Amino acid sequence: MGTVAAIGARTSVCGLALAGVDVLVAEDPDTIRRTWQKLSGTVDLVILTTEAAEALGAEAIAPAPSRPLTVVMP
Repeated sequence: MGTVAAIGARTSVCGLALAGVDVLVAEDPDTIRRTWQKLSGTVDLVILTTEAAEALGAEAIAPAPSRPLTVVMP
């Protein structure tokens, strides 16, 4: 079974650590993209803040067998 990760601003994602989510703090678009590219192969689900999803664009949202399932926080 894989893990769950969250990418975004500290204030938006840090609380998810209480549920066992791997929190990856990334505050600006360049850091968000680098963090996305360095995701572990064991990650099955990625929770993105709206800002992180915008920085990643279609790369993160479009389903593909080689990428983890991705959801965007409202």
